[in-house]
Amino acid sequence: MTSSLTALSQLKQLTTVVADTGDFERMQEYQPQDATTNPSLILKAAQQANYQALVNQVKSAHPGMKPVDLVDHILVAFGLEILKIVPGRVSTEVDARLSFDTQATIHKAKHLIALYESHGVDRKRILIKLAGTWEGIQAAKALEAEGIHCNMTLLFSLVQAAACGAVNAKLISPFVGRITDWYKAKLGSNWNDVNNGGANDPGVTSVKRIFHYYKHFGIATEIMGASFRNTSQILELAGCDLLTISPELLGDLQNSTTVVEKKLNSSNAASALASENISALKLDEPHFRLQLNNDAMTTEKLAEGIRNFCIDTEKLETLLSR
Repeated sequence: MTSSLTALSQLKQLTTVVADTGDFERMQEYQPQDATTNPSLILKAAQQANYQALVNQVKSAHPGMKPVDLVDHILVAFGLEILKIVPGRVSTEVDARLSFDTQATIHKAKHLIALYESHGVDRKRILIKLAGTWEGIQAAKALEAEGIHCNMTLLFSLVQAAACGAVNAKLISPFVGRITDWYKAKLGSNWNDVNNGGANDPGVTSVKRIFHYYKHFGIATEIMGASFRNTSQILELAGCDLLTISPELLGDLQNSTTVVEKKLNSSNAASALASENISALKLDEPHFRLQLNNDAMTTEKLAEGIRNFCIDTEKLETLLSR
């Protein structure tokens, strides 16, 4: 089936569309509401010739500053440019090396907010991205109490999502594609795109489970599906609060006229949870850590995600030290 409207314009009627990139020049044509960045995306953008002037401008403004501190200014510089394009919010990530240090995370988040505010940006337009570790979630609790809103990232499981909701985090970013990657690798030759894709895609079903849990228990935290591998995953989550999408996949949606249907609906949340025998989770620290430990996929993908963001942050520091 086809429509007279593009798939992207149809999706925007059902879900808030967010651009997942540091390349702010590319996002303009898709007119997203918000934008998200992470260390890997900023590293990729900072290496492009068209952004060298911005990088050099930041370095010139802070002569002699250590690369570890310059990174914060680079993140904010890209965020400021993005905010000129999107009408909503930009997500800026705290150094992943602080993922297991609550107090250091809080300090770094406040520093990033102070940098934005020094440029006249209201903190309501900033989401501070924190890893979905126990320590990151506790940092979000403290920051939200001070009006600093958080986007909880590297999120792969219901227990992480439930714990983020319990501390009133503003938003969570469950990583659809990375969940699928893990199951695809695990199944190997037994993976079947027909049986394991579409509505049965493990990354898609994970976000649906979180969506139903939040809606059933009245959790106000926003859900933003992230880390997509294809447009099928995106369209299967039409109706989610937000979806953050790479420029490449935004382009695919812009060039498609397939009919987009609402797939997520809060009205069937109770029955969906009952069918999976899911009830309210225990979310104190021992129960959280045990549930996380017993979920091999989440444990592995969370550790891998933190590792890779740490590596790319260090690469960005090396780039700035030249």
